[in-house]
Amino acid sequence: MRAKGFTLIELIVVVVIVSILAAVAIPMVETSVKRQKEIELRRALRTIRSAIDEYKKFVEEHKIDVDEDSYKYPPKLEDLVEGIEYKDKKGNEKIQKFLRRIPMDPMTNSLEWGMRSYQDDRDSSGWGGENLWDVYTTSGRKAMNGTYYKEW
Repeated sequence: MRAKGFTLIELIVVVVIVSILAAVAIPMVETSVKRQKEIELRRALRTIRSAIDEYKKFVEEHKIDVDEDSYKYPPKLEDLVEGIEYKDKKGNEKIQKFLRRIPMDPMTNSLEWGMRSYQDDRDSSGWGGENLWDVYTTSGRKAMNGTYYKEW
């Protein structure tokens, strides 16, 4: 009479096969997650940078009085959400908003972005505070293409 079930050899072969599949799948999942975060970072940077450009263009077109040292850029990131007050052609006061909310930085999982003002040096790591000319992630990690995320 033969016993039913698996032999020790069959169990070892199954464990080895599952281990090989897991060893192949884990790096693929990690790469996929990293790629998705990079896509989210590009999208968030593009959204904020477009809002900064729209702010500057709005100030130029509507001839709104702003501080001359600002070079027509917003004073801080929150101003893109809060908006800017102006009077339309009929003299009615309105608020023009440029962002619904500040996007989350997917690399640091926070709302804290590195900022540069127009007067800052290009390679400066600190924000001068005069205006908001550009944003970047504060993550020090490397991207899949070998560059650092904060250089994007």
